[in-house]
Amino acid sequence: MELRAGQVAVVTGAASGIGLALARRFAAEGLKVVLADVEEAPLRAAADALTAGGAEVLARTVDVGVRDEVRALADAAYDAFGAVHVLCNNAGVGSGAEGRMWEHEVNDWKWAFAVNVWGVFHGIQAFVPRMLAGGAPGHVVNTSSTDGGIAPLPTASVYAVTKAAVVTMTESLHAHLRAEGAPVGASVLFPGPHMLRTGLWESHRNRPARYAKEKPRRTPYRSLGQWEAAMKEAGQEIAFTPVEEVAGTVVDGIRADRFWMLPPDEHTDRQIRARARSMLDRSAPSYLERFILD
Repeated sequence: MELRAGQVAVVTGAASGIGLALARRFAAEGLKVVLADVEEAPLRAAADALTAGGAEVLARTVDVGVRDEVRALADAAYDAFGAVHVLCNNAGVGSGAEGRMWEHEVNDWKWAFAVNVWGVFHGIQAFVPRMLAGGAPGHVVNTSSTDGGIAPLPTASVYAVTKAAVVTMTESLHAHLRAEGAPVGASVLFPGPHMLRTGLWESHRNRPARYAKEKPRRTPYRSLGQWEAAMKEAGQEIAFTPVEEVAGTVVDGIRADRFWMLPPDEHTDRQIRARARSMLDRSAPSYLERFILD
């Protein structure tokens, strides 16, 4: 798909991290941008900064886990700009779950699925039919994670499960769009290949009361900065991928109609090969056994 000035991009989770980097990159390409996020103040700051830079911006406070709010976002986008050409279902949360999988609270699962899985589906259902009806080329990008779609992360099992679901949802979406001969493409984004400086570590700040934890955490929540400091103290230097690089991967992938938006990386490629080898050998996934689940 060719990206041209005047087209419209919708980004969820747009107030920070990957979402904000995507919004900035689309604006730099001359696209009008629709920003959606659950946090009103950072969303307003992001929209004001983009507007000051000359972009045409629409910002809406949206909980993507609530279907009616996403449908209202679509109505607002079409009312304001008349079309949508790029949809990035990017909003996501960590669950805050502790302990073994069978010990995770039901609300940890419910909240993570509401945002990470239902939020993606709500975006697809609210926007894709209207994108198809418009008849113009378009593209849908759904944000997954190597923690779920490539190398499942047992230490964050709820998050990993939801991100694996996003992969299959996007594969299904791609198949349905191709079967229709639609001019709209679909891609799954695996940010990385390294850690990212995003607000995912502090997801609990936006946790709705309806998904409140049933009992206090055994250990306090740690910020990304605290975790990074602890790793450094243990002698482990952490590599980070700039979110601007992720945005570049998305723009390049849209232009190339690339389904797997996955930056080349030997470590990631080894993980892919190990998982495929395990399946072909019908063997237990030994690559998971290196994790210590304390």
